[in-house]
Amino acid sequence: MTDPKIYLAVDNCFASKRWTRPAEWMDLLGRMGITCVEASADNECDPIYMDRNYMDRWVQEVKTESQKSGVRVVNLYSGHGTYATLGLAHHDLAVRDRIQHEWLKPMVDIAAQLGAGLGFYCHAFSDSVLQRPQSYNEREVDLYVRLADIAKYSRDLGVRTPGVEQMYTPHQIPWTIEGSKRLLKEVFRLSQSPFYLTLDTGHQSGQSKFLRPDEQTIEEMAKYFREDGYQPSFWLGPLSAYELFQQMIQEPFEKQAAYVEQIIWEMKSYPHLFAKQSDGDTYRWLEELGCYSPIVHLQQTTGGSSSHLPFTEEYNRKGTIFGESLLMALEKAYQTPDDKGFPPKCEEIYLTLEIFSGTSELNIDILKKIQDSIVYWRKFIPVDGMKLSEAIQNLKK
Repeated sequence: MTDPKIYLAVDNCFASKRWTRPAEWMDLLGRMGITCVEASADNECDPIYMDRNYMDRWVQEVKTESQKSGVRVVNLYSGHGTYATLGLAHHDLAVRDRIQHEWLKPMVDIAAQLGAGLGFYCHAFSDSVLQRPQSYNEREVDLYVRLADIAKYSRDLGVRTPGVEQMYTPHQIPWTIEGSKRLLKEVFRLSQSPFYLTLDTGHQSGQSKFLRPDEQTIEEMAKYFREDGYQPSFWLGPLSAYELFQQMIQEPFEKQAAYVEQIIWEMKSYPHLFAKQSDGDTYRWLEELGCYSPIVHLQQTTGGSSSHLPFTEEYNRKGTIFGESLLMALEKAYQTPDDKGFPPKCEEIYLTLEIFSGTSELNIDILKKIQDSIVYWRKFIPVDGMKLSEAIQNLKK
């Protein structure tokens, strides 16, 4: 059984537009006891916005300051710039190619120069694609081919753990446990190169909205619609199912059973639009896929949204993410037998605090919540590079 090394890292997205030079965020984090940093593209190192000469200077500055401070960039990560677009799943082929070759590959180049890993999320499926199963299947395959190309490119440059982040809505895959397993297997099959996931502890907040309703639920909602009109957040998946539902509530009640049967049948033709109850369970994700997640993004959450809250005493009282439970879930993932078709299990995991800062938030408050979050997680990872088994043993003391 693999016994991975565990590290505590911080994503420097909290410093975006405030502490933007490597010397600045390295100094801040170093004084907080952090030596492992995930460098966000949002914090002035995005090839979409910066030219190659600037990026070369940025890499050199990171290397110089790292030697001075002992703080390392262990991973690069995409930011909101590319997250906000269709990116690798764009309807225009030229755009897909540009993101693949002019953004992702330069990021791999930078990661290779720094001896770092790379994680990203830069694709989404438009609703027109989601509404046509054949188009969806074609675009899904195209995405896997592109990710496989990135996996091979990363392998050739010595970047060992490229990976994509899991999300929580149908238009941003992978968003279910089974879908994540399919992506891992397909990309590995196509590339014969390691490719992984980033699990985020707040990215299980949306799946419960997209459960497939049964006959009883549909009948109950029909009653509410007839009596009170529109009811929010009622998920039927494809537009064709909603059209049938609208027809049903305008027809005599005697015809309802036939309509419900048609709706159930219609939903079955769109499996990509539905999640299972277990897909909304953070610890289930970690138990099944934590061993294929070299980066785990840490955020506190109450389970209702992905707000990237800190691990302060206030938020921990209301939150659902706890160090003990997370480590035990990872241990379970590594206890499972190796599964044929998957990449090798990770030998290192960077538990990475990804805490966002508000535009009007005071600098002193930002630094306090980062420091408090680090203090909380240092109780579980007191020494970077400790084995998972050692961290588990510490829980029992």
